[in-house]
Amino acid sequence: MDLTEKQIDSEVIYNGGFLEVRKDSVLLPDGSTSHREYLLHPGAVVILALLDNGNLVMERQYRYPPRQEFIELPAGKIDKGEDILVTAQRELLEETGYVAKEWVHLTCTYPCIGYSDERLEYFVARGLTHQGRQLDEGEFLDVFELTLNEALQWIRVGKITDGKTIVGLFWLEKHLQNWL
Repeated sequence: MDLTEKQIDSEVIYNGGFLEVRKDSVLLPDGSTSHREYLLHPGAVVILALLDNGNLVMERQYRYPPRQEFIELPAGKIDKGEDILVTAQRELLEETGYVAKEWVHLTCTYPCIGYSDERLEYFVARGLTHQGRQLDEGEFLDVFELTLNEALQWIRVGKITDGKTIVGLFWLEKHLQNWL
């Protein structure tokens, strides 16, 4: 059975430069019509940066929509036309001050498939050297080290609740066990 929904028309509801909200009319597989409202997102990278001592480079950052601080992996938006590895390298340097000699792409996930086309590209970065942070204007975050075991424990006790970080840490755990 073909489950494809075919776009009949599309309307931009809001365009804020970073996010665009659209409302489409679609033809459903059974021939009826419906509407789909969704966000267009440029995508992002998530970096699992491993220091020589085995610790992860983590961030603590305030996020306005839920109005609280979160413990997260370094991450950032993919600029239009930018290679995802270049994005990962740029974001790691900007946010944490580190550059890496070795990069491994782990996976791509879609965190919000019901209302967004956002994709997350995950990388492991090793062979880190600190060169100094270059935070974007208006960006404030605290960088610290954490072992993978501590990070996994923080997930269990609810100290790490960010979805992209949870997914990334579980992928890293399997990667380090040579699961991939």
